Amino acid sequence: MSVPLSPFVEISRADWAALATSSETPLTDAEIAQIRGLGDFLDIREVTEVYLPLSRLLNLYVAATQALHERESQFLGERAKNVPFVIGIAGSVAVGKSTVARLLRELLSRWPGTPKVALVTTDGFLHPNAELERRNIMHRKGFPESYDRLSLLNFVADLKSGAERVEAPVYSHLVYDIVQNEKIVVESPDVVIIEGLNVLQPPAIGQEVALSDYFDFTIYVDAEVDHVTSWFIGRFEKLRESAFTDPASYFHRYAEMPYEQALARAHEIWRTINLPNLIENIQPTRSRAKLVLRKGAEHSVERVLLRKS
Repeated sequence: MSVPLSPFVEISRADWAALATSSETPLTDAEIAQIRGLGDFLDIREVTEVYLPLSRLLNLYVAATQALHERESQFLGERAKNVPFVIGIAGSVAVGKSTVARLLRELLSRWPGTPKVALVTTDGFLHPNAELERRNIMHRKGFPESYDRLSLLNFVADLKSGAERVEAPVYSHLVYDIVQNEKIVVESPDVVIIEGLNVLQPPAIGQEVALSDYFDFTIYVDAEVDHVTSWFIGRFEKLRESAFTDPASYFHRYAEMPYEQALARAHEIWRTINLPNLIENIQPTRSRAKLVLRKGAEHSVERVLLRKS
C-alpha cells in the first residue's frame, strides 16, 4: 500500500514540547487571560509546550532572514533597509487564530532582536458594509471578494519595501463595520503578524502576486470541522450574554430575541456563510502554510505539522 504524499513532517505534542529551551513562560496568568479569546482555550501549559517552541523557531527564522537580507544587500552594493519579518496566520472563524496571533506578538516581543512586533488583522481591509450592500455581497462577508485585496496587498508590499510608516484601516466588531477616519499606524516594526481568514489565498483573478508572496513564515490553525462548528456556536452563546447586550452592537437583536430562536440563527449563519467559506476558500489554503497547528476537541493543540525543508 502506498503512503499518501505530504509536504509536512508531523510532530506529536510531546515531541514538540520537548523542543522548548525553557519550562518557564514569560507570561503571567493574568496576561494569558487577557490574550485568550472568548470561548478559546489557553493556559500556561499550552503556552509552554506549544507556543514557546514556536516562538523560538520563529526567532531563528527572523535572525536568519535578517542576516540573509543584509548579505544580499551587500552583494548588490545597496544599503540594507530595515525590512520587517512578516508572519501570516490563517484559519477558520472560531478556530482561535486571533488568540494565536496575540500570543505570538507577546512572546516574540520578548525575544532579543524583535522588540517591536505589530499585529494587523485583515478585518480592516473588508469593504465597508455600504459597499458590500451596493455589490449585493453582504451575505458573503469574510469571503475573498468581500475584501479590498489590492489595498491589503499594497499595505504588505509597503511594509516589505522598508517603508518606515504604514497605515491600515480599523474594523469594529461592535458595529460590524470599518471605523471611518481611524487608522492603525505601523512604524518601523521588527516583525509584523498579519492574521485573517484568507491570508494564504492564491493571487486574485487579474493579479500576478498573492499576499502570501510577501510572507516570511505562514501558520494555519486547523481543526476538524465538527469541532469548529461547536466552538462557533459556543462563542455565539457567550457573545449573546456579553457583547451583544450592548445596544450599540450590530448583533444586539440576538440578545433580545428568545434563546432558541437566536441559537437557530447562529446555526444558520454557520451553515450558510462560515462553513461554505471554510470549505471553499480557507481550508484549501492549509497546504500552503509553513506550519500547521492541529487542534483537538478541547481547543488544545495536539499535533504540529512543519513543512519539509
